[in-house]
Amino acid sequence: MYHGLIIAGFGGQGVMLMGQVLAEAGMIEGKHVTWLPSYGPEMRGGTANCTVVISDEPVASPVIDIPTEVVVMNIPSLLKFEPYLKKEGFLFMNVSVIDREPKRKDIKVIKVPANDIADKLGNLKVANMVMLGAYIAITDVVDKETVFEALKRKLKGKKADLLDINKKAILEGMSLVN
Repeated sequence: MYHGLIIAGFGGQGVMLMGQVLAEAGMIEGKHVTWLPSYGPEMRGGTANCTVVISDEPVASPVIDIPTEVVVMNIPSLLKFEPYLKKEGFLFMNVSVIDREPKRKDIKVIKVPANDIADKLGNLKVANMVMLGAYIAITDVVDKETVFEALKRKLKGKKADLLDINKKAILEGMSLVN
């Protein structure tokens, strides 16, 4: 099993947290994992992306030339990363923000209205977790209970109050694609 994922969006959309939670879940399950962040010139509002590799075999490099999956939270990310996606790979699109179709016809497109679902839950900041739920439901890369444990490890202190709404967002994302 090998998953090479790029998660991309604007700074502040939670792409780094989504990648960290996924990588942490992979480690909890004893898989080989890398997480590599990449920020644009600004932290909030600028572009941000991260690469997550989860594999049964040791990972030689955190850099991915041809991702097996791409999660895009905005149009600039779609334009930048769609061309690199592996043929027959999965493109997860936040269609609450992205109002265009991908150009490629040789990929599998999963449309997730992440912001709309997060808004209905009462917190736009959990759009990333809606997308994470859709991602794990489609790819089955890690178990949802492991993701919940990883989330608990990441949301400590004052952020612990956000655990329940993040779990709800993950479940909503999963139910959307199941």
